[in-house]
Amino acid sequence: MKVFWSILILFFCGNVLQAQRVIQPKLVEVDWKGIIYKKEWALDLRMHENGFSVAYNSGKIVSYHRTNYYQLELGFTKDPREKTQSRISTIGGSGTFTYGKINSFFNLRAGVGVKRYLSEKEKRKGVAVGYTYVIGPSLALMKPYYLDLIKVEEIGGEIRPVIRSEKYDGTNADDFLNSSTIASRSSFFKGFEEISVRAGVHGKVGAHIAMGAFDKYVKAFETGFMFDIFPSKIPIFIETEGVKNRHYFLRVYFNLHLGSRKN
Repeated sequence: MKVFWSILILFFCGNVLQAQRVIQPKLVEVDWKGIIYKKEWALDLRMHENGFSVAYNSGKIVSYHRTNYYQLELGFTKDPREKTQSRISTIGGSGTFTYGKINSFFNLRAGVGVKRYLSEKEKRKGVAVGYTYVIGPSLALMKPYYLDLIKVEEIGGEIRPVIRSEKYDGTNADDFLNSSTIASRSSFFKGFEEISVRAGVHGKVGAHIAMGAFDKYVKAFETGFMFDIFPSKIPIFIETEGVKNRHYFLRVYFNLHLGSRKN
C-alpha cells in the first residue's frame, strides 16, 4: 500500500512540473527590422568639381530596402575651362572677369528616383549601405554675363574713356576677347530678367551610406556621377578655333542628405 501511494505522489508531482514548464512564458526577442516610417523628406547639399546645387526630396518608404522619391533641384555649373582674371584700370578701378564668357549657367532639375539598401541595418542603430539613382528633365537657365567695358567716346567736344556695361550680342566680340578693353565684370544680379531657357535631361547614380537605421531623422552621405544632356550646345563662351561649347556635362558629386521621417 505504501508503494502504491509513493507511485501516485511521484506521478502527481511529475504532471505538475510538466504543466509548469508548458505555461512558463518565454522571453520574446524583439526584431526591429521592418517598416516603422512610411514617408520621408530630405534636403541635399551637393557639391561637384564645377559647381553646387540644393535639392528637395519627398519620398515614400515602400519597404525596408526601397524608397521611391521625387526630387526638385536648383544648381549652378561652371565650365572647367573658365579662368578668372584680375584687372586694374586707371578709370574703372580694380575688378575680376572671366575671359570669353557670355552666359552664366544655372540648372533647374526635376526627377524621380529610387534609393535601395544592400546591407542589413543593425536593429535601431548602425550603418546601411546602398545605392540611389534619379532621372528626369533638366532646364538650362542662361543669364547674360555682363562686362564693364572701356569705351572711348566724345563728351562735350572731348574724347574721353568711359565705362559701359554690356552683354555679348555678336557685334561686340572684339571687346569681349580683348582684355585691354575689359575693366571688370558687372554686378552678378545684372541680367536676371533676360534669362533664356533650354530643355534637356539629367540623371544621377551614386553610392548611398545612411547612419541611424530607424531614426526619425535622415542622415546620409552620397557620392557618384551626375550628367546633363541638351539637344544643342549651351553657349557659355564665345566660340573660337580653340574653344567650343558643349551640349553635355558629366561630373563627380558629393552630397550631404539630411531630413526627417514620419508615418
